[in-house]
Amino acid sequence: MTSDARAVRVTDHASQITDHGELMGLCCGMIGLPNVGKTTVFNALVGAGAVTANYPFSTVETNVGIAPMPDPRLNKLVEIFRSKKMTPSTLEVRDIAGLVEGASKGEGLGNQFLAQIREVDALMHVVRCFQDPDVVHVGGGVNPLPDIETIETELMLADVETLDRRRQRVEKKVKSGDAKAAKELAVVQKLVDLLNKGEWLGNQPFAADERAILNECQLLSAKPVLFIANAAEGAGEDDPLIRPVKELADKRGAGLVILYGQLEAELSTLPTEDRAEFMKEAGLTESGLVRLTKTAYDLLGLITFFTAGEEEARAWPLRKGTKAAEAAGKIHSDMERGFIRAEVYHYEELIACGNVAGVREKGLFRLEGRDYVIKEGDVVYFRFNV
Repeated sequence: MTSDARAVRVTDHASQITDHGELMGLCCGMIGLPNVGKTTVFNALVGAGAVTANYPFSTVETNVGIAPMPDPRLNKLVEIFRSKKMTPSTLEVRDIAGLVEGASKGEGLGNQFLAQIREVDALMHVVRCFQDPDVVHVGGGVNPLPDIETIETELMLADVETLDRRRQRVEKKVKSGDAKAAKELAVVQKLVDLLNKGEWLGNQPFAADERAILNECQLLSAKPVLFIANAAEGAGEDDPLIRPVKELADKRGAGLVILYGQLEAELSTLPTEDRAEFMKEAGLTESGLVRLTKTAYDLLGLITFFTAGEEEARAWPLRKGTKAAEAAGKIHSDMERGFIRAEVYHYEELIACGNVAGVREKGLFRLEGRDYVIKEGDVVYFRFNV
């Protein structure tokens, strides 16, 4: 069997895996106090029609939605290659029930919800930045920074408990003379000290060995955070409720997206052909999903590369700096093990030339080895042996 034939068949198999639920994309947990509009924002992003209500814990079970990540480049690839199938990258959003003070001790089903947060790649922290006397605020009044502090305190307290359990295990190893354990104990203690000072771990500098231990612990406060300011229609960064959230996000190096939750939810219910006119009337140039996914990609250090052919055109999310062989492994492990080379050209080069033949004629078609670093917008065909 030739490497070319094998490559086509494995790519088809990867598509089948995606169809059966092993989706390749972002997984984000949506957190926030009750009644901040999380489920409204969730519906806006994934169009899932989850229940919304004006009382805490209307979302008792986690709502999970899978939204295709809009990318007009993928549509163009389908047109050029006349692909039978288009597979965009995805955004999986988990609408986790509103956390309350005491969640780290199990209040308000806290243990269940905190466990769900550990499984996600990043946190979308929905912050209420709108006034509405008909929507109860659990704290008695709208004040974004104390709201954020309440949630983050519970996550940090839960992390302290996690680290305390790990410290007890490591201390036993230290007593037995394990030198490696002694170094780990020092890192664990450093993390506990930071948390006890109220320091969010996600924006702290750590050495490589410290980062390795941090990742092993799966701490909630170490996850990247994207703040979503759920605001009244037309509110901008200078709005008095949004401004402090932006300042905090800037200080942390976190992301911030302003969403008009109710308006976006209405948009998500419209037929595709009617959405452009609706957004134009509302003064929006792109949907909340597009803005949110762009910000999330940047926050997580992700790029998009493409595979394209007659059978399928597909977008793949990838960490910046990933080499070609490892990128092939994201499609299928066989492709990384038997990697021969990557045939690469850039999307913009393809558009400028009109087709792959034009790319070849211009000398823009490249053969790259396993150490080639995949770039944003690369179109790649992997060749490999079994």
